[in-house]
Amino acid sequence: MDVSKMPLNALRAFEASARLGSFTRAGLELRVTQTAISHQVKALEQTLGVTLFERLPRGLALTDEGLALLPVLTDAFRRMSATLSQFEDGNFREILTIGVVAAFATGWLLRRLQGFKQQNPFVDLRIKTNNNRADMLADGLDWFIRFGDGAWHGTDAVRLMDAPLSPVCAPLLRPRLRSPADLASEQLLRSYRVDEWGLWFRAAGIEPPKLRGWMFDSSLTLVEAAAQGVGVALVPVAMFAREIGAGRIVQPFDVTASMGSYWLTRLKSRSETASMQAFARWIVAEIDEPGAGPV
Repeated sequence: MDVSKMPLNALRAFEASARLGSFTRAGLELRVTQTAISHQVKALEQTLGVTLFERLPRGLALTDEGLALLPVLTDAFRRMSATLSQFEDGNFREILTIGVVAAFATGWLLRRLQGFKQQNPFVDLRIKTNNNRADMLADGLDWFIRFGDGAWHGTDAVRLMDAPLSPVCAPLLRPRLRSPADLASEQLLRSYRVDEWGLWFRAAGIEPPKLRGWMFDSSLTLVEAAAQGVGVALVPVAMFAREIGAGRIVQPFDVTASMGSYWLTRLKSRSETASMQAFARWIVAEIDEPGAGPV
């Protein structure tokens, strides 16, 4: 069947009716009468030679043929709408979707994005924050800024910056912490990554104590818990320079340990678009700027 000869209005009428379950609601969405929608769907059924709906006393029920057609049309109209929305005032805007761990987003990235926007007005940036775990394909991520060792299957990775870990706590707890050994008596707040505290204690020259207590999936919640006096958190302190500077938390010891860095990653199967290339150039240049650390 020649797709170019298919009636577009009829396809829209069917998709809206199937999605909304009603000719009347479809008419309201498409701003035509219920009768017009019904006639368009009937014409589509005649063109295809199949029945798409069972007309019931209280609504519509999709036939097997209707069920097969609906997701194809819904996806096609969604993609057309998304592409057309990229044209604004005669200019094309390319959508760029970035995944980023929340600590890096709040501690470094967000306050610099205005500069990226000014340099690259054609990019329509979308940001998704998470706890370092994401399905880049399912989540539609062009780039994913994540923490780790840079070795993720099927991805290319560019190292952005180191992220040494050090304990932080509420100012009220600081007088109790005269040496790293005093941490053994405190509640040590943990992330889902194993052996972070063990690595830090060994860097401090101390045998790690047995760890108990609360576990968090985000450095942001770890720091908030520490600021509220729940315990001592081990976090990438550079990402929380503002909180330390404001006195909400303190870093009792200078000892640091590293379990990884922040990386700019993409799927090897994902071809780089112009917006992806622009973002990669921009963030690498920002990282290389003197004094580019978190402020």
